Amino acid sequence: MTEAANDAARPSKPAFRYIAWLARLSGWRSNLAAAVLGVLATLSLPPVHAWPVLYVVFPSFLWLLGSAVRGRVAFVLGWWFGLGLFGASLYWIGNALLISAGGYGWLLPLAALGLPALLAVYSGIASLVAWYGSSHLQRGLLFTFAWVLGEWVRGHLFTGFPWNLFGYGWAKPDELIQVAAVVGIYGVSLLVVLSTMLPVALADGASRRAFVALVIGFVLPAAVWISGGVRLQMAPALGEAVVEDVGLRIVQPSISQREKWLPDLRQRNMARFLELSRIDLPSWITHVIWPETAATFFVEEDAVMRHAMASVIPDGGLLLTGAPRRQAEPTTLWNSLLVVDKLGLVVESYDKAHLVPFGEYVPFRSILPMDKFVQGQLDYTPGAGIRTLRLRGLPPVSALVCYEVIFPGRVINRADPPAWLLNVTNDAWYGETAGPHQHLAIARVRAVEEGRPLVRAANTGISAVIDAYGRTVHSLGLNGEGVIDSRLPEMATHATYFARSGDLGLVVMLATVLIAVVFSKPT
Repeated sequence: MTEAANDAARPSKPAFRYIAWLARLSGWRSNLAAAVLGVLATLSLPPVHAWPVLYVVFPSFLWLLGSAVRGRVAFVLGWWFGLGLFGASLYWIGNALLISAGGYGWLLPLAALGLPALLAVYSGIASLVAWYGSSHLQRGLLFTFAWVLGEWVRGHLFTGFPWNLFGYGWAKPDELIQVAAVVGIYGVSLLVVLSTMLPVALADGASRRAFVALVIGFVLPAAVWISGGVRLQMAPALGEAVVEDVGLRIVQPSISQREKWLPDLRQRNMARFLELSRIDLPSWITHVIWPETAATFFVEEDAVMRHAMASVIPDGGLLLTGAPRRQAEPTTLWNSLLVVDKLGLVVESYDKAHLVPFGEYVPFRSILPMDKFVQGQLDYTPGAGIRTLRLRGLPPVSALVCYEVIFPGRVINRADPPAWLLNVTNDAWYGETAGPHQHLAIARVRAVEEGRPLVRAANTGISAVIDAYGRTVHSLGLNGEGVIDSRLPEMATHATYFARSGDLGLVVMLATVLIAVVFSKPT
């Protein structure tokens, strides 16, 4: 399976000398090179979005992979690539441990390296599959197939963790991400990996097949960009198509996680919410939205606080707020979205269904001697599932608490579809890191996929109003204190192909790549 001798014999041009140098690497040097390439691949993801770097990263990795003499070596190279990628792109998770009330700072090395090490198994498998290719181009196609299938599995297996898929590199500019309305984010990932991998064919020599691969690699994103631009030209102008009788005030108090749950600061924190909710309130505002666990008490059990909250609600409107909710017998705790009316009554609730392992519950609690990282020793209980809420004065809405927004195709109830998405979240756990920017980019893509606007209320940011085409209408930056006053954008005129067909487009694309693998076999 080694091609070191062939690569070394290529013409003495810089590109071929580089390929030959990669082919000569072995042992710890090749593993280090793979890890460095994984770190560089992080630049393609939010918040940097420098996805053209993958034109160097993927061919370089695949040329490096061509020097592997055994499948085990190929897997290890892929594992090191994944460790570099996931370690550099998910470093911010460790920040939550540093501010955890449970004092879990000692777990920082495990969070910084343990989770990336597990996720790197997916990249190791993709590399092993690619290693069986009989040419550089065939190896690249197999890698594309296995990598994207691995992303899909990662998004579903063991509750799922579809964070930082390569497709999110195309979340900016708005034109590029429009293709998600057809193929979803996994399909976008396939387009990203495929197009940036194709220069690997350079190492197969000057052939018509290599030339065609290079042309496709650079034309593909250009075609996606142009088609996305056409779609946006046909869409209503930004901020033009709105639900005229709905005005939203989104409150971002910017309360640090260290102060959020302190009993001595509960009154002060609530006063900040109340002040921001009523100050300079335009007459057209009808509903007020607070972020995840804005109320750090049990709203249904505190009549005084409920009436204080009701005092900032416009006449005929509602307050939508994140808050814990509990049941006494048997003792049950939920992370919820509560809806309070002008009389101080809780008229509706939604309980978060997709919980964060270790953050909101401890898997295998009977054998793991630890508590969850957030306040309180009692695990949260998952709700019944995603459902559409029908609230007075609002179009039907799908409520998504924090992490629930990251799951493609699983943010609405297909049997009872909503007109918009509401994501309440608390990214204060992650401080001034890439985490909140990545979370926002992921949420934006859900709006494109579903053809529905998304309203995001975040404790410390980034709060935003996103239209049905993924365009940002309003936003309030990280750690900014303030409000967003906005009309609710309308949903897209026509349902997106992804909303109608789900991952069917992805299946067709994966099958096409497999067919290309067959035709890319050297003759």
